[in-house]
Amino acid sequence: MEIHHLLLVIAVLLSLVLHGESGITSSFVRSEWPAVDIPLDHHVFSVPKGYNAPQQVHITQGDYDGKAVIISWVTPDEPASSTVHYGPVQGKYDFVAQGTYSNYTFYKYKSGYTHHCLVSGLKYDTKYYYKIESGESSREFWFVTPPHVHPDASYKFGIIGDLGQTFNSLSTLEHYMRSGAQAVLFLGDLSYADRYQYNDVGVRWDTWGRFVEPSTAYQPWLWSAGNHEIDYMPYMGEVTPFKNYLERYTTPYLASKSSNPLWYAVRRASAHIIVLSSYSPFVKYTPQWRWLAEEFKRVDREKTPWLIVLMHAPIYNSNEAHFKEGESMRAAFEEWFVEYRVDVIFAGHVHAYERSYRVSNVRYNVSSGDRFPVPDTSAPVYITVGDGGNQEGLAGRFREPQPEYSAFREASYGHSTLDIKNRTHAIYHWNRNDDGKKVETDEFVLYNQYWGKNIRRRKLKKHYIKSVVVDWIAS
Repeated sequence: MEIHHLLLVIAVLLSLVLHGESGITSSFVRSEWPAVDIPLDHHVFSVPKGYNAPQQVHITQGDYDGKAVIISWVTPDEPASSTVHYGPVQGKYDFVAQGTYSNYTFYKYKSGYTHHCLVSGLKYDTKYYYKIESGESSREFWFVTPPHVHPDASYKFGIIGDLGQTFNSLSTLEHYMRSGAQAVLFLGDLSYADRYQYNDVGVRWDTWGRFVEPSTAYQPWLWSAGNHEIDYMPYMGEVTPFKNYLERYTTPYLASKSSNPLWYAVRRASAHIIVLSSYSPFVKYTPQWRWLAEEFKRVDREKTPWLIVLMHAPIYNSNEAHFKEGESMRAAFEEWFVEYRVDVIFAGHVHAYERSYRVSNVRYNVSSGDRFPVPDTSAPVYITVGDGGNQEGLAGRFREPQPEYSAFREASYGHSTLDIKNRTHAIYHWNRNDDGKKVETDEFVLYNQYWGKNIRRRKLKKHYIKSVVVDWIAS
């Protein structure tokens, strides 16, 4: 009897997927760890040994095409050296790059000395070892440069958003580090230090930098800013938006002719990645709007077929949390997303996971046209991965009924990977932190909008079917 019941359920699920009549709302309930920050004396926040030893080491891409990195770190007590020694042989550092340092105050908190060093002229697809020193203290790390920009260059990205520094955050980070991904697309909301007051704000920025260092020191994280980076706190006399974030986390914005580090673009392997700022002006004729108009024109799908956009507030979201907050950016930019056939748009902000079908709402012009999102093969897939694990907890209330544009949604912690195989297709996974264990929950083949548009959709349906059945059995 149970086998017949299982076959009936599978038949229903297959019918829904094949005919596109409904998405899936997972019933999984996370139960292991509460949404509280890790105590300050925990080993994941340990300060490196040695006086004034470099800490909070992180790297990001340093140019437009992936032949440079920006290496950043903090010396807590003294400025020390901003020099990076590096080379392709471990322990033999034939090259030297010189950086700069700065420090700042936030309320009565005085930061350490933040160093940023551009290391350029690197070879593609090469492992480099690097050393940073402070007096008698030194630390050594490594990173691997991407393959040269090419339409068939394979590359695996991790996608993380709204991380924070709870035990759930630690679970996400540890699972990601075992994923085999080569760089992180970070969707905003880093430390959640703004949930503290006075000097504790700066302290929690420091702990987060040490918390993520086991990953950020060894591979680039491409940063985007969220609302928790604004740090607008008039009661403390702090009214400069993004002050902590901009001092600590730099971006290669000048390489893409941006006027602001909060929005920029890079090319990496076969991907052109555009980072937008949800909390900076973006309506018509603003600097961000003008920049994006020009950046889309610079995209060359013959060289970088994969066009990926990052933002913090999602455009399509069926959760009660932050519902419609992305509507103004949708109105400003969705026509461009469709016109330039963006492959996928990743967002955070909502502390749950959700994936859309390819839909758009560009036909409605206030006075006429379709008033609801409609299927659109030229539109991106919208994916919300705001479930890194921060102390605000999960967004567990989805709107009912599930809208037709929503393909899969679940209120769980996790991260995603996008494994680009070649110019035509990539494999996407969302990995749930199933009470401390990594579970591949949502999976599909993403066909490229430029090169893969003529591939028959029955292959895509096959992978949707697999995702649905695996998720139903796992639940």
